[in-house]
Amino acid sequence: MGRKRTEKIVFENVAVLDAGAKGVSVAKAPDGKVIFIPNVVPGDVVDVQTFKKRKAYYEGKATKIHEFSEHRTTPVCSHFGSCGGCKWQNMKYDRQLFYKNQEVYNNLKRIGKIELPEFESILGSEKQFFYRNKMEFSFSNSRWMTEEEIQSDEEIENSNALGFHIPRMWDKILDITHCSLQEDPSNAIRNEVRDFANKHNLAFFNPREHSGLLRTLMLRTASTGEIMVLIQFFDDDKQKRELLLDHLAERFPEITSLQYVVNQKANDTIYDQDITLYKGREYILEEMEGLHFSINAKSFYQTNSDQAYELYKITREFAGLTGNELVYDLYTGTGTIAQFVSKQAGKVIGVEAVPEAIADAKENAKRNNITNCEFFVGDMKVVFNEEFIATHGKPDVIITDPPRDGMHKDVVQQILNIAPDKVVYVSCNSATQARDLALMDEKYKVTRVRPVDMFPQTHHVENVVLLEKR
Repeated sequence: MGRKRTEKIVFENVAVLDAGAKGVSVAKAPDGKVIFIPNVVPGDVVDVQTFKKRKAYYEGKATKIHEFSEHRTTPVCSHFGSCGGCKWQNMKYDRQLFYKNQEVYNNLKRIGKIELPEFESILGSEKQFFYRNKMEFSFSNSRWMTEEEIQSDEEIENSNALGFHIPRMWDKILDITHCSLQEDPSNAIRNEVRDFANKHNLAFFNPREHSGLLRTLMLRTASTGEIMVLIQFFDDDKQKRELLLDHLAERFPEITSLQYVVNQKANDTIYDQDITLYKGREYILEEMEGLHFSINAKSFYQTNSDQAYELYKITREFAGLTGNELVYDLYTGTGTIAQFVSKQAGKVIGVEAVPEAIADAKENAKRNNITNCEFFVGDMKVVFNEEFIATHGKPDVIITDPPRDGMHKDVVQQILNIAPDKVVYVSCNSATQARDLALMDEKYKVTRVRPVDMFPQTHHVENVVLLEKR
């Protein structure tokens, strides 16, 4: 049997009411069901054609806009609408902040069901474009065609692409000519790689057949001006590889670290791969308040360096350190928060599951002449136990910055057992943060909340919460 085709329904003159999850806007159909619509702004009045129908909702796209919202602005990017990256580029920045703040508030209230203090105003990002320090682009020999290209009968001679995955289409890549997320020479390097590869017939990856030479391109930039370029190759062809790498090194002498990896496995993650340094050094340096952090190809570092500094200042302020406290920094990553607060603490203990991150943390502490930080590797729910506390002491303050899934319930329980005076909880997902706050409500009261926008033009938002013992 063939797949059942969804009946397409058209709703006319629908008012867009709200911004929903994942950057998609929300409207109501005449039958009372919710409609999720991308690329529109609350306040727009639109005609919608649905392409998916479920019990409680429809998914659709706007085919005509009758009234434009006062919160609209013109997207700066020519790829807006096709690219799934900056879904809110058509919304004024103050309104983006409004919806981010609202999302945090709703999650903490509805999921957490806890008593909340008045929120401190959401901290917007000074830079609304060119704020990212890391970008990853994919090569493909079957690029995504725009509606205009499909409808024009012109023959497409070159179907190579270097850019981003189209949402929900793992094998289709949108060819990017200019991206407003990372400072130059990011665009120049990416475009040069694509042009040189096309000129010299270097094969772009075919994700379905698993063939080709060029697989991905990663660019990292630092506030110090240093640049890292990592090219991931699928075929192990030394001559072609060096042809491209030599050209890049000559064309962009400002590249601090030029690296490559040959990866022939099914996915293109590099964390289990051996990376080869081709020219320069293996890391670039990021600087914050006189501290230097080395970032290698596999390092996790907050993607918006300027706003990470603001986030860490809020975290340090919430912790209210006087110089004597024993601080535990859970999910410490490369130890940036731990080192950032170390000047105001007696001692900081950082714990993280990724061994390479802890190696970086130790190296950075040495580089920064910090002697009151210790770092330990281990899965948080296993390492963070009675014995660990007995060995290292009972913390006065715990700072926790877990991944999107939040903290494991055993970790929450252990925090409740230890019962430090204060817990500062930094989160990139206020829904899982709210769940954890509800579990801690018996012993802790939320006394301060401040959302921080790390990713302008997107729906993502960080949130910092201070919990104090009841």
